[in-house]
Amino acid sequence: MKNLGILAPLSIGLAISVLLPSCSKPPSAANESANTLQGKLVLTGSSTVAPLAAEIAKRYEAQHLGVRIDVQTGGSSRGIADARQGVANIGMVSRALKDNEQDLQAFTLAKDGISVIVNTSNPVKSLTDEQVVEIYTNKINNWKQVGGLDAPITVVNKAEGRSTLELFADHFKLKTKEIKADVVIGDNEQGIKTVAGNPNAIGYVSIGSGEYAATHNTPIKLLPVEGVAASIANVSNDTFPISRPLNLVTNKPPTGLTKDFIDFSRSKDVQDIIQEQYFVPISQ
Repeated sequence: MKNLGILAPLSIGLAISVLLPSCSKPPSAANESANTLQGKLVLTGSSTVAPLAAEIAKRYEAQHLGVRIDVQTGGSSRGIADARQGVANIGMVSRALKDNEQDLQAFTLAKDGISVIVNTSNPVKSLTDEQVVEIYTNKINNWKQVGGLDAPITVVNKAEGRSTLELFADHFKLKTKEIKADVVIGDNEQGIKTVAGNPNAIGYVSIGSGEYAATHNTPIKLLPVEGVAASIANVSNDTFPISRPLNLVTNKPPTGLTKDFIDFSRSKDVQDIIQEQYFVPISQ
């Protein structure tokens, strides 16, 4: 039986701040004159969306010198809660809204998928859905049981409140309480670093984040799911089994600066940023 690992510090990368740390409440969203938009926006939530939103915010600020944008992470559940309570102007959520979240407005920026990852030194090239389930429930706990080396498997899991965990569990028909983790991490970067640093680890992350890391000399590889290669190309052509929208959410129809930033984030003006971050732009 595995020992449940301690929660990895969520402070690493929890605040991706474009300018200043946020206050407990967002400042006025917009002060609009005839030709300019001014003010500050606070975005909180998904660690998958945050790096993308931060890069979009930098470009937006360069074109609107009177605007400041503060982007923080904390998970999709934080994005939902902060947007709903008005603590943030915009929440970042890396999944579709649930039935009990239909009071919120959602605006899709891009599409992404979720991939199982292992270290590049691991000879295992693929796992069936059943094998993934058995690894994450400790029924399989040595790589030799799935054609790998004789070595114990280190199971890396996402913390509660992360939409990546919810989608992973939903696809593999797992209850989160059934998962037997050795290491619990927060954001995608932590998951990638953990697997890159441990030849016996297995985890799951955003395909965009994973593909970017794998093509930038990080020693991880993305495993196929149901025989389909884990790639942004296959997310784009709708053949990959685990895909999701990346959303910005508000607690009411956006106006002023909030609306302008959301419109900009969904426009062709930022599709190059979305592609550079290894996500799929929405059709325009």
